[in-house]
Amino acid sequence: MASSCEQMKKVQGHPCFGGGHHKTGRMHLAVAPACNIKCGYCTRKHDCANESRPGVTSRLLTPQQALEKVREVMASPILGPTMRVAGIAGPGDPLANQQTFETFRLIGEEFPQLMKCMSTNGLLLPESMDTLASVGLHSLTVTINAVAAETAARIYQHIWYHGRRYSGMEAAEILLASQYEGVQRACQLGLVVKVNTVLIPGVNDREIPLIAERIRDMGGFVMNVMPLIPQAELAHIPAPTTEYLDQVRNENERIIGQMRHCKQCRADAVGLL
Repeated sequence: MASSCEQMKKVQGHPCFGGGHHKTGRMHLAVAPACNIKCGYCTRKHDCANESRPGVTSRLLTPQQALEKVREVMASPILGPTMRVAGIAGPGDPLANQQTFETFRLIGEEFPQLMKCMSTNGLLLPESMDTLASVGLHSLTVTINAVAAETAARIYQHIWYHGRRYSGMEAAEILLASQYEGVQRACQLGLVVKVNTVLIPGVNDREIPLIAERIRDMGGFVMNVMPLIPQAELAHIPAPTTEYLDQVRNENERIIGQMRHCKQCRADAVGLL
């Protein structure tokens, strides 16, 4: 497990981990359409030029098309010099799609200087870590919204796990166990790990410090508390105010470092945050 100083050096130039987001860029490659869980706050039904949120893309790419996109971006006199990270963040879950691993392999062969980054719900993370390490994954983001299965069962509608559909408490217990085991395994392998947590007022508020403590103790690098975007099954819950979001982040800063500049990016975002 790397020390915090080693981790800080490793993420220099990564806009979502090491700062410098006004100068360094990232590109998200939308090669992963399938998803294996149903989050109560997630919908992928819409797309417009001004819509910036996870799960949105204008176009799906094959691994070869993703490589061509990277070539195009790196050749750009404007984008190329700023680009440090090639990431996969959807529009589904990267680990539910074999295209993720092929895309990382292709990028690594031609652009070894780019950090390879991935964002996942963590359901398949424990069994995928060896493969991710073999393709040179640099940094990892896992979305974890609870420590108690009762809370997770209020957030997730169902999961698909090894060919079977689970719901309720059973789904929540499987998902949480996979997420925390996956984070621990990733930290042991030396990856830099960020945890995203969606702040859902009245649902998971009190558990956010507990998530922060568990992630810190496992060797996680930073936490990103994001405001709920009210939609889908959780459309009736108001988004947290800016003041409340700041309060939660400030309290968690005592436990683990907080990312404060997240833009809740699209699955096909390219450029500066």
